[in-house]
Amino acid sequence: MLKVENVSKYYGTLKAVDNLSFEVKDGEIFGLLGLNGAGKTTTFRMIMCLIDDYTGKITLDGKKIDYTMTDKIGFLTEERSLLTKMTVLDQVKFYGVLKGMNEEEIENKLDYWLDKFSISEYKNKKIKELSKGNQQKIQFICAIIHEPKLLILDEPFSGLDPINVELFKNIILEFKEKGTSIIFSSHRMEHVEMFCEKLVVLVSGKSVLSGYLKDIKDEYKKKNVIVCGDIDKKKVNNLDGVIKVEKEANEYIIKIKDSSYVSKIFKEISKFDNITKFVVEDASLNEIFIEKVGEAYEK
Repeated sequence: MLKVENVSKYYGTLKAVDNLSFEVKDGEIFGLLGLNGAGKTTTFRMIMCLIDDYTGKITLDGKKIDYTMTDKIGFLTEERSLLTKMTVLDQVKFYGVLKGMNEEEIENKLDYWLDKFSISEYKNKKIKELSKGNQQKIQFICAIIHEPKLLILDEPFSGLDPINVELFKNIILEFKEKGTSIIFSSHRMEHVEMFCEKLVVLVSGKSVLSGYLKDIKDEYKKKNVIVCGDIDKKKVNNLDGVIKVEKEANEYIIKIKDSSYVSKIFKEISKFDNITKFVVEDASLNEIFIEKVGEAYEK
C-alpha cells in the first residue's frame, strides 16, 4: 500500500503541493486529477524519489520510499520518454536493467508483451519507425516489464484507438487483480470513471475534492435526466428543479437540482408525444470536476 501523509513541496516561495494526503491500497486504482500545473507531476516525482526535499511522509508497504524501493515502481509518463534511435529490444532492455532485471528475463517478458499487443514484428525496429500508438505500447511495456508493486499511469491512452484503449484497460485490470497499487491520471474524465474507485482533485497543489467516486457522486446531488422524444425545450427548462436543458444528437439532457424533482418532471415529460426514453443518471465526473475546480479558483 502507498501512503502519502501531509506532504508539502515548495519551489522557492511557490507552494506546489499543499499538505496532501491519500493512500492507495493493494489492488486499488486511484485517480490523481487536476488541471495542468495543479501539482500532479511534482507528486509523482516525490513518490518516485526524484524529489526528496519535501515535508511529510511517503511510504510503500510501510517503508519510506528511497532508491532501495524505486525498483518496485513503474511509471508511464504523459510525455514520450523513449530514445527514438534505439530498437524496441534495446530500449526495453535499458529500462529493465535499470530495474534490476537480467537481460534473458527481460527478453522473455518482452516477447510475451509484444505478442499480447500484436506487435512482435517491431522487436528489432527503431522506436522512431513506430507509429505514435505503437510507441505508446512500448512505453507501457517499459513501465510494466518488471511487474511493479506500484504503477503510475499518466495519460496512458494517449495516441490510442478505441480497440487499443480496450486492450490497455484489460491489462491494467489484470495488474489490479494481481494486487498492484495503481495511480491513474488523465484529463479524460470518462477514462477515470472507467477505472477509479477513489480519487483526489488538486488545485494549486491542494486537494479540493477527495474520496470514493460513488460517495462523491451521491454527495453532489445534481442528476441528469436523459429523454428521447418530442419535448418543448423552453417549457421543460422552466419546470421547478430544472437547471438547464441541453440537446445532444437525438437526446435531451435535463440537468436537475436533485432526485426529489424526478417524479414531477416525469409527469410533465409524459405529456409530450413520442417519448421513448426517460433515464435518470448521476452527474458525470466531468461536470463535478469542472464545478469543483471552478469553485476553488473563485475562492
